Amino acid sequence: MPESSGRFASRAEKELRREMLVTPLPELGLVAANGPNDPDPELVVENGVVRRMDGKPAAEFDVIDRFLVAHGLDLEIASEAMALPDAEIARMLVDVDVPRAELVRIARGLTPAKLARVAGLLDPVELMFALKKLRARRAPANQAHVTNLKESPALLAADAAEAAARGFAELETTVGVARYAPLNAISLLVGSQTGRAGVMTQCAVEERRNLQLAISGLVTYAETLSVYGTEQVFVDGDDTPWSKSFLGAAYASRGVKVRFTSGTGSEALMGHAQGMSMLYLEARCISVVRAAGSQGVQNGSISCVALVLSVPGGTRAILAENVIAAWLDLEVASGNDAIASHSAIRKTAKLMGQFLPGTDFVTSGYSVMPRHDNTFGGGNYDADDIDEWLTIQRDWQVDGGIEPVAEDEVLRVRRRGARAVQAVFDELGLPPVSDAEVEAATSGYDAGDMPDRDRAADVEAADAALERRVSGLDVALALDRRGFGDVARAIVDMQRQRVSADYLQTSAVIDADGLVHSAVSDPNLYLGPGTGYRLEGERWETLQALPHVVDAGRLGAGGVDARAVVVAGGEASRGSDPGEVVVAVGPAFADTIRETISGLDHGEVLAAVLDGVEEAGGTPRLVRVRRVADVAFIAHDGARLSGSGVAIGLQSKGTAVIHRSDLQPLDNLELFGMSPLYSLESYRAMGRNAAGYALGKRVGPVPTELDNFARAKLIVRTTLLHARETRAVARGAAPVELTLARPPVVR
Repeated sequence: MPESSGRFASRAEKELRREMLVTPLPELGLVAANGPNDPDPELVVENGVVRRMDGKPAAEFDVIDRFLVAHGLDLEIASEAMALPDAEIARMLVDVDVPRAELVRIARGLTPAKLARVAGLLDPVELMFALKKLRARRAPANQAHVTNLKESPALLAADAAEAAARGFAELETTVGVARYAPLNAISLLVGSQTGRAGVMTQCAVEERRNLQLAISGLVTYAETLSVYGTEQVFVDGDDTPWSKSFLGAAYASRGVKVRFTSGTGSEALMGHAQGMSMLYLEARCISVVRAAGSQGVQNGSISCVALVLSVPGGTRAILAENVIAAWLDLEVASGNDAIASHSAIRKTAKLMGQFLPGTDFVTSGYSVMPRHDNTFGGGNYDADDIDEWLTIQRDWQVDGGIEPVAEDEVLRVRRRGARAVQAVFDELGLPPVSDAEVEAATSGYDAGDMPDRDRAADVEAADAALERRVSGLDVALALDRRGFGDVARAIVDMQRQRVSADYLQTSAVIDADGLVHSAVSDPNLYLGPGTGYRLEGERWETLQALPHVVDAGRLGAGGVDARAVVVAGGEASRGSDPGEVVVAVGPAFADTIRETISGLDHGEVLAAVLDGVEEAGGTPRLVRVRRVADVAFIAHDGARLSGSGVAIGLQSKGTAVIHRSDLQPLDNLELFGMSPLYSLESYRAMGRNAAGYALGKRVGPVPTELDNFARAKLIVRTTLLHARETRAVARGAAPVELTLARPPVVR
């Protein structure tokens, strides 16, 4: 039989192994960056006319090349920029003395091949540094996905309200059935403005319908304009760069913020990569986005992320595409929305590339509901991961765009969001939202907790709402009539934003006071340590205040039972009984601390140890060591007092040592460091073994138990308990005899 390894077999069952990793296959576009078929950077200009670009003469230019030559390249800068060596530009990207504005200026003259080649020279840490420097807006933000399988308006509004309260700057929904779009857009709009005024919303549907919703004021931004890196993929979608530009202009002319969508891997997925690397093709996409006049782009592989991660260097290539987008002066919504991996380690490692330096939107859609309710196709991070995300922000002192909110406030804002949409549906003659739906949306977990609705009636009503041209103002008037004046004003203010158009500026978000923060009004001016956005002051205080954080002072100073557990006698001296076992306890044991770290009563622990000594034929004697809190020295001091030379030392948190007087203090007979795992029977076994050593018997060590996560779970409590133990130390004090004050009931 072939030899096999149990460890290899175990690893084969891990979540990671559900994924397929492949060797590069450039002819199919399965290569992350620096592909063998990528063209060399090239630009030949004669009399103001581009004759060659990136390995092709003008006669062979495809639709993307022609569009970039006509609208993308700044020929006044191009000759200077293209002449710079690749490595020199790469160094400029990570040089704090080269300002962002200069790098943006140079980028306007670079071809896609040059952009990809330079980005490919940076390692992951350099890419993160460049991204921090190139981000358009000063502070990072985040976007949320808000959907559910039942298309429940109450649940959509409640989730939107919570997401807004948690600090998301944008919320995006979509539909399982296209005809639901108006109702979902209304629910998202109402819920978002209930949670926090100024949050932008969109409904990701077919582009004509999305534009219709935008013109009606039911959504305030769009990112469904997809572009690609090869001509054939554009053709398959019945599109061109020009048609996408016209659509983007249509949104902007109506005062609606818009960004395009692209991402590494899409051309390979669609079978038209033309043998080029993913990063080179994405550089073409991003160049098209800038040439089209869009203020920003959603990129970071998006729905193709698992394909990109299947090839070597995939995560690095995704980070590089984010960097190129920021370098071209675009707002960057940097992916991290679609499921990247089954492995929690792998998907979090991928996230760090955007999370640590910060992007305009760290995710292109954090799933604020459970993943199985996300009709965008799951979510890399979801409602169950909120505490982890908040904790990582706190760990790194990094702003990932999500704020902690207490449970009672979440319930309040969810109920109000559901009530508000209930009122709107009633006022507008839409199918009613029941009180049962409101309550389920407030406190339920997912769509499975929601009452079923008449789906046929909902889609018919959605069709009618489009025909009636229900608008954002209609929604605001309905809210005002039903007593939701603040939400109504917030929705009217969002309509005003479309008129003022300040939020069409690059990388714009709107705060609760209606102020626009963008690359124009609040630019990123990072020039090294101490500059740019720093997470500090009130914002840092907010992000530290997690609901599950424990007050360290209170944890370390809890009260104790007034009834005595032990009674102190006179000064302890050396015993003479050869069968004696001293049970030596620390300064705070059974005094200012009354239980072990696992919650065992100290009186019961002492009774178990004493019983164990007696069961094995020994004579127990109880002593308090006051001069020191270290369990090794507590035990050794006890052993020097013992007639047999053997003692057990006990710290207040439950750690124990069996010691002998002729050993060095830091040596021992047996050490019991896993105090969270010990039961009273464990302590009884320690007593038996100590008596066995004292009487010279053959002793088998107490079986070792391990909990490799105990340190992470309990190190804070351990620290605070030990701090209380050390405060009880009386330097130079002699040990004292103890007796149990009351017979404990040993469980």
